[in-house]
Amino acid sequence: MKISGRTFVISGGASGLGRACARDIVSQGGAAAILDLNPDNGQALVNELGSSSAKFFETDVADTESIASAVKGIAEWVKTTGKPLGGIIPAAGVGRPGLILDKSLQPASLEAINFVIDINLRGTLDLVRQCLPLLAVTEPHGADKERGVIVMVASSAAFEGQMGQVAYAASKGAVASMTLPMARDLSRFGIRVVTIAPSMFDSAMTAVMSDKVRLGLQKAMEFPARAGQPEEFSSLVKQVIENVMLNGVVIRLDGATRMPSKL
Repeated sequence: MKISGRTFVISGGASGLGRACARDIVSQGGAAAILDLNPDNGQALVNELGSSSAKFFETDVADTESIASAVKGIAEWVKTTGKPLGGIIPAAGVGRPGLILDKSLQPASLEAINFVIDINLRGTLDLVRQCLPLLAVTEPHGADKERGVIVMVASSAAFEGQMGQVAYAASKGAVASMTLPMARDLSRFGIRVVTIAPSMFDSAMTAVMSDKVRLGLQKAMEFPARAGQPEEFSSLVKQVIENVMLNGVVIRLDGATRMPSKL
């Protein structure tokens, strides 16, 4: 599938991994619908990429009505630009570490658990399901009659969650687990589904880590022994979009990192 001439919806698109994807897509002649909560970052990115190729939609992926409003706006924008929908990249994510039971025998709060799951899992699934009716009516492309691709974001924590990552690992593990059944559901429409599971990448979420935690994570890496760069993530997203044989699979992007129980 070609990126050029198509529109891609990117949640968490104003920073980190999502921003890198938006830049790559526009550089290849595509258009980026940028969904994020930060209007300053979002508009700055639109100014950088150009209003003919990027549009910002202030969106809270934990709020289904907020997503619905964004999807309505995207549908109108696509008609204006003439660049049909080509894919969905739900890259919005949060991490709120906390032991399921702390030293004082206090269980993790349901509010904290819901916060992580509502954004990482429910927000991913809700954005995808609301965009799918637009994607399913896109004119099929090429000999395979492909309509588009969904590129979801899991994490190394989906496989080796550390202490304090029960909610985060649950949310990302669920994203990984729904990749194949979603691909099977959507095969009849010519829509592929792929999930990327990165290790530690430079992003807004990892920027708040302490130096101790960051150093500990780097020690768990084999090669390269550093945080991944957003451009390395978006490079894989580009390959996923263009390679029609990538479907129903979770791809680890982690430099052979296997996380220990604790740092």
